[in-house]
Formats: sequence, C-alpha cells, structure tokens
Amino acid sequence: MPKKILIVEDNSQNMKVELMALRPYGYTLLQATDGEEALEIAVNNKPDLIIMDIQLPEISGLEVTRRLRQMPTFSHTPIIALTAYAMRGDRERVIEAGCDAYLSKPISTRELPRVVAEMLSERRQDNT
Repeated sequence: MPKKILIVEDNSQNMKVELMALRPYGYTLLQATDGEEALEIAVNNKPDLIIMDIQLPEISGLEVTRRLRQMPTFSHTPIIALTAYAMRGDRERVIEAGCDAYLSKPISTRELPRVVAEMLSERRQDNT
C-alpha cells in the first residue's frame, strides 16, 4: 500500500513542484491549500507524512501543526515544514511547534524526496 502524503501549500507553482518531485516515488499525494482544508483532509485520510507550508492564509502552518499534534492520531506523524522566510530562529520555532524537519524554499526537487523517504523510514522504525 503506497504511503499517503498530505502537501499543504497555498502557492500553485510550489504545489506543482512538490507534486512533480514526489510523484515518481509512487506515494498517494493529497493536497490542501489552507489550514482548515489541511486539518479536514488529515483527519479524514490519516496521512503517513505531512508537508506543511508555514505561511498559509487564515491559519498558519505552525498553528495547524500544533492542532494536529494535540490529536493522538498525529502525535507521531512526521511533519516537514516549508517556508520561504528562512530567518534566524525559524528552525527552532517550527521544531517547537511540532515539526520534525525544516526545508526552506525554493524547494530542491532532490532534497524533498530524500527528506520524505528519511522521515518515513524513521517512522517505520519507531513503529516496530
């Protein structure tokens, strides 16, 4: 059964790049363009990994991450934070909010699949 990955991204160009980078690996790719949609899709589909844009309309990616982490179902789901605003202290802020990894934009189409595979592998080891 292919792993389900939820991509939360409000920029259509970035979404295309992320989908293009991950599609060859056979994952089931779910898409959300805002925080409310992300929460709904996550609860209904229980993805194996979430890629979270930090700068989202309405509810920030950090707030969505905090809400997900409060739900037992998502306590161990890997969440990779993506942000175009790579500022000093951002890494610490996203990790504190509950993200497991941090990538800055523009996304590397080589780096993203590597980090996704690494996170899914670590999760599998944690569950054994």
